[in-house]
Amino acid sequence: MYDPSVPGRWLFALFAAMAETERENIRESTLEGLDTAARKGKHGGRLSVITDDMFHTVLRRRAAGESVEQIQPDLIIPTGKRKGHSPSGAGIYRALAEHAKREAYPEAVEAAHADFAALTIGEVPEPRTGTEAQMPR
Repeated sequence: MYDPSVPGRWLFALFAAMAETERENIRESTLEGLDTAARKGKHGGRLSVITDDMFHTVLRRRAAGESVEQIQPDLIIPTGKRKGHSPSGAGIYRALAEHAKREAYPEAVEAAHADFAALTIGEVPEPRTGTEAQMPR
């Protein structure tokens, strides 16, 4: 309960500072854990159901003028919980968008691979300068 007297305000400020400190500690621990996992090659999130073979099929058929809606029913997920089903249209569009981003900024992809290789052997990559730092993410 909040007490508007001077000792009550002081106690409220003390508890607020303690809560903020605890929140910051939790945040730092979480970021440390994510960094450690990334160094080990572990990344969060679901695995993509679009395999390389599926994606090449999508690219080939899109180049022939077919829509994602026409291609989707012919693709079959080979493993996992949805084995035997078709991937979602959103999954296909997401894979196409990631591919377009990689194609648009190949130097950024190469730089990211170089940075990751440096991190895996324990080196700290140098900060990017100039136009490299201004690339969209």
